[in-house]
Formats: sequence, C-alpha cells, structure tokens
Amino acid sequence: MIRVLLADDEALVRAGVRAILTSDREIEVVAEVATGGEAVELARAHRPDVAVLDIRMPGLDGLSAARDIRTATPDTAVAMLTTFGDDAFVARALDVGATGFMLKASDPRELIAGVRAVSNGGAYLSPSVAIRVLAELKRGDLGRGALARARIERLTSRERDVLAMVGTGLSNGQIAGRLFVVEGTVKTHVSAIFDKLGVQNRVQAAIVAYEADLVDL
Repeated sequence: MIRVLLADDEALVRAGVRAILTSDREIEVVAEVATGGEAVELARAHRPDVAVLDIRMPGLDGLSAARDIRTATPDTAVAMLTTFGDDAFVARALDVGATGFMLKASDPRELIAGVRAVSNGGAYLSPSVAIRVLAELKRGDLGRGALARARIERLTSRERDVLAMVGTGLSNGQIAGRLFVVEGTVKTHVSAIFDKLGVQNRVQAAIVAYEADLVDL
C-alpha cells in the first residue's frame, strides 16, 4: 500500500485529488491538510511514502514544505501538484528534493502514475513539463555536455549503466530486474552516483545522464 499525505489550500481540489488517488486500490491517503506547515508536522507523525504538495499555500509554501519534509523524513518522496507550469517552479522543486511535478490540468492518470513512480524511488514529470525541461537542456550551452561527460568519468562502468537507467525513469526495482541483482545493490549504486555527481535526487541525476549522452531525448 502506498501511503500518501496530501496538502492543498483548496478543499475542493483536495477532495478531487483524494478521489483520483484512492481510485487505485494500492494508494491510501493517510492525511490531508491545507497548509505547508501542517504538511511538515503530519509528515513527521505519519511518515508517508509520498507527500503530494501544492506549490502555493498560505504561510509555508509547498516548496519550503518539500524541503523541510525531505529533511525531516528522508524516506518520504515529494511530488508537487500545481496549476503553474512555469519552468522556474520546476527548477526550484527539483532543488528542494522533489522527484515528481504534475499539473492539475493533466490527465488524472498522470497523478496516479506520478505517485506510483516516486513511491518506487523513481521520478516523474508531467509530459508537458518534461518536454519544456528537455527542450531547455537541448538549447543550453554545449559546454554543459562536456562538463557532464567529465562528471561521469568518476563513475564505475556499472554505475554508468545504472545512471543511464535512472535517466530513462526506471525505479530501483526495475533496474534490479534488468541487471539481475537485488534492489539493495541498486540502492547502493544510486547512493554512490548521487555522491560522485553531487546531485540530490533522481531527476537531477537524470539530467546529468541526458547531458552526458547516456540517454536519448
């Protein structure tokens, strides 16, 4: 069962999101709140698998709540749910440790897919958001590719294989199946990759993989 904490300051939105998520028999909404501060408190109390947070909430906003939740309960994955698709919000969300970013206007199935992905240690960006992020990377300075290739030189051959699979959005369990190893071994590789690349989450690692040409657009 995937245990979810939901935070949004609009009661109607919370009710809709809860209905969508609980339509999946493997997802349970264990708490729902209207502010970021409450989200942090209940994350400490319930230790959910996933926190789904609106970006703009009164008091402590979703981005600040995401940062605090990731610090207080590192095993809780964070997915941002918002009406705002601005690239600046995406960058800030990734910086504070979120590994999911879904738009409220998206297909409801994306919400379920996103929660499932981040709960399994993967990452998820709504397709419309992912297209903009990758397009921006493609337009970026070519020097970023050289820098990324230099960064992955520190990785072992197996770690590069794992990074490439992280770049395609595979979870630890899926990677373990591809490599015929136990999931714990993959977690060890992913942790080493994060340390060597100086990244905080799977989305940032996937960007390095893309820039280093380990993953095709």
